[in-house]
Amino acid sequence: MTLSSVTPALGMGTPPQGQQSQAPAWTGLVPLVLLFVAFYFILLRPQQKKAKEHAEMLKTVKAGDRIITNGGVVAVVITVKEKTLNVRSADAKFEIIKSAVAEITERGGESSAS
Repeated sequence: MTLSSVTPALGMGTPPQGQQSQAPAWTGLVPLVLLFVAFYFILLRPQQKKAKEHAEMLKTVKAGDRIITNGGVVAVVITVKEKTLNVRSADAKFEIIKSAVAEITERGGESSAS
């Protein structure tokens, strides 16, 4: 048997053995859906929760509260308006937007009713 007689036999491949079953088309989408669900619970949900907590905190800001702004300024709230706050920091008074408040460090004017 020479090499020239073996080459056509190799090119033929295996003969078909009936109908082979294929997986349904939707099974290719399962990893993609699982990736999206993981992405939602790892990244999106905590961010939405933090944004909701920040919005609630901004609703509770009142005069006398000690705050820290996103820029790092520590100030005391003088007056609260709909979208802005008048604050005092050291000897300066200025007006900032409410969304610039990073955290409330001290509640001013709270009375303990215990």
